[in-house]
Amino acid sequence: MTRVIHTGDTHIGYRQYHSPERRQDYLRAFRQVIDDAIEDDVDAVIHAGDLFHDRRPGLADLQGTISILRDLRAADIPFLAVVGNHEQKRAGQWLDLFEDLDLATRLGRAPFEIDGTAIYGLDFVPRSKRENLDYDFEPADADHALLVSHGLFEPFAHADWDTERLLAESTVDFDALLLGDNHAPGKRRVDDAWVTYCGSTERTSASEREDRGYNIVTAEDGEVEITRRGLDATREFVFVDVTLEPGEGVERVREQVRQYELEDAVVIVTVEGEGDPIAPATIEEFADDEGALVARVNDRREMDDEADVEVHFADPDAAVRERVRELGLSEAARGVDETVRESGVAKTNVRDAVKDRIGDRLEDDPGAFDRVPEEESGGGETGDPPDGEGATADAETDGADAPTGETDPSEADEASVDAESDETDRASTDPGATEEADGDAQQASMEEYL
Repeated sequence: MTRVIHTGDTHIGYRQYHSPERRQDYLRAFRQVIDDAIEDDVDAVIHAGDLFHDRRPGLADLQGTISILRDLRAADIPFLAVVGNHEQKRAGQWLDLFEDLDLATRLGRAPFEIDGTAIYGLDFVPRSKRENLDYDFEPADADHALLVSHGLFEPFAHADWDTERLLAESTVDFDALLLGDNHAPGKRRVDDAWVTYCGSTERTSASEREDRGYNIVTAEDGEVEITRRGLDATREFVFVDVTLEPGEGVERVREQVRQYELEDAVVIVTVEGEGDPIAPATIEEFADDEGALVARVNDRREMDDEADVEVHFADPDAAVRERVRELGLSEAARGVDETVRESGVAKTNVRDAVKDRIGDRLEDDPGAFDRVPEEESGGGETGDPPDGEGATADAETDGADAPTGETDPSEADEASVDAESDETDRASTDPGATEEADGDAQQASMEEYL
């Protein structure tokens, strides 16, 4: 019998709501997963990608992760993992460093065998590279075979990965696909194989209302069983849903919020209905006074379609597009402009969407950062992002990494857009400099620490 923990999307280092406490929460949740693994003496911990939230995690986050993995190694339990889209780098991965330190094994085409079970890995692969992707895995004389990967696989919501094709073309008959990227847990059967998501260990958006946890996968006598276990070390989220009737307003919202215990919780207030306008800051300050760690208000009510509204100014988007054409930006830079302004990506996800776009283009086509003369720019609107990246950016990044159809309105950071613009300018001059310089500096920091 083989018994493993299947976890993923731990997003260590994420400073959600710009809160230092929230940053610590992600590391603490990962710590509980590892503590549970040690207490239960499982055969392995399998991580399905996005161990870190960022390609360049902070030194404190790296130190905390190494400390946790050292405890797992001391218990003689292997840590098996693949690379997710959030942490993916063009060259060496942090997972490679952990492997060099004998703290982890990076899964791949060759099997890692435990008690009659062969475990394989497939890192996150951008859609632009999947058409010619082969599923050639080394055979193993094992009773069971598991594939660990990261992406949005069918038949789950927002899927862009053909699971049936993967199973049909693989040189190994897999009993189960253990997946990361979708933060909502679940399992389905596809062609006699289990396809399962473990979900994230901490919430990364207000749309993730289910309790957080991980999977326990047991392989025995030709059968694979998948069960779920919850985590109690996660931050308490309080969801207050208020529907305002005509004449009701801020006092009604306060009355609803008072019914909950808010101490040290993240409080998400969602307002709907036909009641009076409210000032979100008023409710957020009230929740803060009641002891909330963070409070955010999402007023979903829309303006009356029949409201008498007149617009007396020229189309600002057209003016911006005209100015962008005059700048002679590279194709890649124009794509970044589209992501920031026009793609529909939520503000909370713009930073990650831009970073993913730059990283993918640097790897696929460095020449896309060459400046384009104005007369060659085509005179039209900024082009669509390659492979529909803009339309699905938050499907591949923020729990998106794990999408559920909603976005968290509370984390907009205008400064991050400016920072990404600066990064784009540097990439236009030296496509290799953006990530390599940061990667070298972080590597040096790690080597000094170790």
